[in-house]
Amino acid sequence: MKRPTGTPKRTGRSPVADKRNQPPASAPSKVRRKTGKRGRQTRKGNVLLRGIAGTVSLIWRVLWGSMWRLAMVMVLIMGAATAYYYSGLPEPEDLFDARARGSVTMLDRNGKVFAWRGETFGTVNSDQIAPVLKHSVIATEDRRFYGHFGVSPRGIAGAVKINLAEGRGPLEGNGGSTITQQVAKLLCLGESFDPIRWENEAEFEQDCRVSSLWRKVKEVPFAFALEAKYSKDDILNIYMNRSYLGAGARGFEAASQRYFNKPASDVNAAESAMLAGLLKAPSYFAPTANLERSQGRAGLVLDLMHEQGYLDDEQFAEAKAHPAVLSQAAAERAGGYFADWVMDTGPGFLTSETTEDVTLKTTFDQRIQKAAEQALKRIFDEKVKDGSKAEAAVVIMSADGAVRAMIGGRDTTVNGAFNRAIQAKRQTGSSFKPFVYAAALEAGYSPSDIVQDGPLTIRIPGGKPWSPKNYTRRYYGSVTLTDALKRSLNTATIRLQEAVGRDAVRRVAHDFGIVSNLTTSPSLGLGASEATLLELTGAYAGIRNGGTSVAPYGLIELNIRGDEQPLMGQLGGFGERVVSQRAAGQLIYMLQQVVQSGTGTRAKLGDRPVAGKTGTTSSYRDAWFVGFTEQYVAGVWMGYDDNTPLSGVTGGGLPTEIWQAVMSDIHEGLPVLPLSTVSPDGSGIIVSSGGNTPKVITSGSPDDPLAAALAGAMQDAESRQQGEDQGGRVVTAPTEVTGNAPQNEGSSTSSSSDDALSRALNGILGGN
Repeated sequence: MKRPTGTPKRTGRSPVADKRNQPPASAPSKVRRKTGKRGRQTRKGNVLLRGIAGTVSLIWRVLWGSMWRLAMVMVLIMGAATAYYYSGLPEPEDLFDARARGSVTMLDRNGKVFAWRGETFGTVNSDQIAPVLKHSVIATEDRRFYGHFGVSPRGIAGAVKINLAEGRGPLEGNGGSTITQQVAKLLCLGESFDPIRWENEAEFEQDCRVSSLWRKVKEVPFAFALEAKYSKDDILNIYMNRSYLGAGARGFEAASQRYFNKPASDVNAAESAMLAGLLKAPSYFAPTANLERSQGRAGLVLDLMHEQGYLDDEQFAEAKAHPAVLSQAAAERAGGYFADWVMDTGPGFLTSETTEDVTLKTTFDQRIQKAAEQALKRIFDEKVKDGSKAEAAVVIMSADGAVRAMIGGRDTTVNGAFNRAIQAKRQTGSSFKPFVYAAALEAGYSPSDIVQDGPLTIRIPGGKPWSPKNYTRRYYGSVTLTDALKRSLNTATIRLQEAVGRDAVRRVAHDFGIVSNLTTSPSLGLGASEATLLELTGAYAGIRNGGTSVAPYGLIELNIRGDEQPLMGQLGGFGERVVSQRAAGQLIYMLQQVVQSGTGTRAKLGDRPVAGKTGTTSSYRDAWFVGFTEQYVAGVWMGYDDNTPLSGVTGGGLPTEIWQAVMSDIHEGLPVLPLSTVSPDGSGIIVSSGGNTPKVITSGSPDDPLAAALAGAMQDAESRQQGEDQGGRVVTAPTEVTGNAPQNEGSSTSSSSDDALSRALNGILGGN
């Protein structure tokens, strides 16, 4: 067969070419893994481990996806909340004053601050704050204040750790809050006080400060909003103006004035540390509550300031060596009872309920108050046994009713406490007797007129006969009115009262200022009715100034802070005439004899003329002494709050000694002036002559001591002569029941004065 000729047609690859393109024989080809039916590679290893790993991977992918989505949602919510709070924030200055009500600042008669009521406040900006004060706050409350954006996770974590370590809940105790978060809390997260929802502002603030997880969560966006809206200095200003720092001081300016009597721009390192230390617990660490405790807290603040570089070694040593002390006014805390009384006498909308900051100028005298407090404490320390619950009250005023000092109890450092000088109504005992004699003198009787002192029985319609007896259970027969008052004779006083008429006595006492209900029974003259110490002292002031009543007062002027024109003027002072100058002058002379040689001899002040009267009620439940000099009128009460009888105490004892100690101290350095009644036109000094007509010694000055001394000498001589001759009129009481004849002077009844049972039967009142 013939072979085909020509170039054969190539199909496919050339075997030669294939050989040329083949890889080297030394390069072995990879062995393929076996695959399953669907071409997947078959994996080797533990099936269980592969399952676990796959599950973990799946969970992680799910969690991661959820977490970033949740985080995104939280960021959006936080941003929305921050924007919401941001939109409602006002200018920073509008947030400085958080008070719903204003404050009352009280000035004494010399214009010096002595007391505050309500929450005092003073606006202060960053440029008005001493740098050391700002540093002390930052070092104490938030050392990273200028480095965070309102929240410090580091601080919160540290606080939680401390709380758990000390066995508390994670949010109990230390909160780790920044200053910004504390401002958010002070602002109550933007919520305003609602009087319908909260009973008072204190309850509202307490609710705002309740720590909870939800409140902590809400603080975060509010803090962010504060940081976005205000500068760091603005936030610090809000914090330093709104923070409560104890003793009624709101903000650092008010606290600096309250404790140190200086503005916040002038405080030193030690004072700054004390103020910053109050932020932890204002009432507990307040220096007015416990100065030593407050100084200890300030020492810890100084340590922090030194550690953080705010104080160098020299400044630190100086502050440690000289801790802060209170100003004199803050340390003495004088006048708490007086301040409470003034707040009660003024209109509520301008005092206790004021929405403005008010300034009151008062009659208060810090020197007199301090002297009275020291004298009272000295007498109780020296004369009263330890542990005694006996109380005392003191009121000191000028003759026109201007109250200069007031003590409402033995504890003189309290505010808002029970004030025994104005709130305790007690039986007045024999301290009421001068009003019986005032009514008699006004009716025309003379100090030298004669009254019988002896057994007496008065029939009371519809009741049992009443037989008063003298305190000593002794009777003195025929005595002058002067002697009857000097010796505080009960039967003689009642005879005089019944002769003059009880209605006349009640009128005189009421018009002089005893506004409490006065009994209509015969025991009126022995002080069976109740009165306050302020009432009784004011009534004696009416006697002292010549028979014109006075209304005790403490307020001179009331101003809204910033206004020059006062809203109110003086509340009280001279009133209407009650008895004539003749009667008042005679009564003053008789009251002088009480101190010179009667039941009140312990009240003597050397050669200084003194007039006054003792008083003791039945069963010795109350003891009094009220008296006056030319300069001051003072009253002292002593007793138990629960009416427990005083043990061996009468008006002529401890109360008189307290009065003498108080008046001795407050008269130190004052001139010795004669006691007299000055006529209104100043033409002369009226002195009772012992007769029906007064003698007037005219002088160039109504305070002429020579004229007063001459008049007094003449009156003494006349009174003694008339007493010896018993030439005065004899007082006969129409209600007198004849029976036992009066006993001779110095004799006593069959009952012993030492017999407790006899004393208990000594009538309704046996005052001395």
